[in-house]
Amino acid sequence: MNLKGNTILITGGASGIGFHLAKALTELGNKVVITGRDQAKLTKAEQAIPGLKTIRSDAGQAKDIQSLQATVAKDFPELNVLVNNAGIMRTVNLHKPVDSLEDLTREIEINLMGPIRMVATFLPMLKQRQEAAIVNVSSGLAFVPLPTSPIYCATKAAVHSYTRSLRVQLKGTNVKVFDLAPPATETEMLTGSTDAEDLKGVAVMKVQDLVAHAIRGMERNQMEIRPGQANQLRFMNRVAPEFILGQLSKPVERMLRKS
Repeated sequence: MNLKGNTILITGGASGIGFHLAKALTELGNKVVITGRDQAKLTKAEQAIPGLKTIRSDAGQAKDIQSLQATVAKDFPELNVLVNNAGIMRTVNLHKPVDSLEDLTREIEINLMGPIRMVATFLPMLKQRQEAAIVNVSSGLAFVPLPTSPIYCATKAAVHSYTRSLRVQLKGTNVKVFDLAPPATETEMLTGSTDAEDLKGVAVMKVQDLVAHAIRGMERNQMEIRPGQANQLRFMNRVAPEFILGQLSKPVERMLRKS
C-alpha cells in the first residue's frame, strides 16, 4: 500500500502507539486526524505534530462515533484509511467483588465494540475511495492471554478474530484489512497497567520501532503484522500452549498476594 498522500483517521492518537504512528504518517506526507477523550492531550499532540488535526471523541461511545462520522464526512471527505487504535488495559482480580458492572466491561466497550462500530460507520466512506485500508490494532496477547488482564486479552483475541472475518468479507473490494499485533511496547498503557516485576525477562519494544514495523508491513501489504515477541507468542501458543500460558500466569500469584 502506498503510504503517501492519504487521509488517515487514528482513534486514541493523543499518546502511545497512536501518537507515534500519527507522527510518522504525517512525516510521510499524509493528512492525519486523531481522536481521543482528553482534550488537553489532543491539544498537546496538535502542538507537537505540524499539520495534525484533532477531534475529541470517545471510541467507547456509540453516540460519539456517529458524531465523529458526521464531522469527518464534512471536513475530511477524502478519508481512505481508518486505524482503530484506541484501547485500555487493566489488571483485574476476578476474586474481588465488583463495584460497577458498567466499569467492569469498559475494556469491551473501547477495545472491541469501538472498532466494530467504527468499521460499520466508516466502511461506506472507505469503499468509495480508489484505495483504502482498515488497520485494527490487536495485540500479541490475542494469541495467548496474560491472566492478570483477562478482559483486555479477551477483547484483543476477539479483535483478531473479527479482523480475519472482515478481511474475508471485504476480499475483492478496494479496502485492505490489516491486523497490527504489538508485543509489549514502551508506552504509558504498559507502565500504567503492568507491575514492574511482571516485566522482568520481557523484551519491551520501543514504540518507534513498533511504528516502523507497522509502516513497513502496510507498505508490503502484510495483512497480519506481528513484530518481535508478538510473533513468538503466536508460534509458542501453537507448539506449546500450556507452557506459554504457564509462563504468562506467573504474575497471578503476585497479584493475589497483594489483594
